[in-house]
Amino acid sequence: MSSADTPTDPRERILAAAAELLAQGGSEAMSTRAVGAAAGVQAPTLYRLFGDKQGLLDAVVNYGFARYLAEKSSRTPGPDPVDDLRRGWDLHVGFGLAQPAFYALMYNAARPGEAVEAAERAGRILTAMLERVARDGRLRLPVPMAAQMLRAAALGVTLTLIAEPPATRDLALSVRTRETVLAAITCAPAPAPEQLTPAALAIALDATLPERPNRFTAAETALLREWLNRLMDEAD
Repeated sequence: MSSADTPTDPRERILAAAAELLAQGGSEAMSTRAVGAAAGVQAPTLYRLFGDKQGLLDAVVNYGFARYLAEKSSRTPGPDPVDDLRRGWDLHVGFGLAQPAFYALMYNAARPGEAVEAAERAGRILTAMLERVARDGRLRLPVPMAAQMLRAAALGVTLTLIAEPPATRDLALSVRTRETVLAAITCAPAPAPEQLTPAALAIALDATLPERPNRFTAAETALLREWLNRLMDEAD
């Protein structure tokens, strides 16, 4: 990084230096001493801004993931919401292969029950995309279940490809898995209303409830969701 490109704000300078060290040598290269030296700050400044090493790791993952999230969330939705899911999957896998150290920290299995903020934000984007599919009457499963399946499959594919040498990676694995999962959770384009199953109609209605926060009381909403969940169980 040239001096002209070096941020003047200490926090930004530390994050930029840590991100570069992480990309070049993984988390092992991101010692607080190395980050401080690269950013030109003393250890007390680093601890004051980030608390500890884990706080710095979380912050740098969010920093490195911000561009990906900005690209993913700023894309104009296409006419086919399922195609948007395909593009989102490809972006996810592409990010993991381009930035494996960031990706591994973002989905760190060593911290069960805890999620990095960037991963949570990506999950919210996925949920919004699936809600659009549901409103189209094309989602076979409730949104939370479909989101869990997509996340698990995309994570598994990405980590599998990261573990393989680049020269022997079978990138078709991503396409095959993507299409298998999409076939399991979505149905053909634009079904006629009379062709929709009760479960599909319930899933579609459930996805629209957040858009009508004042239409029902809390008790009415809870009762309606109970009825919808009974219908959605038919999708299993």
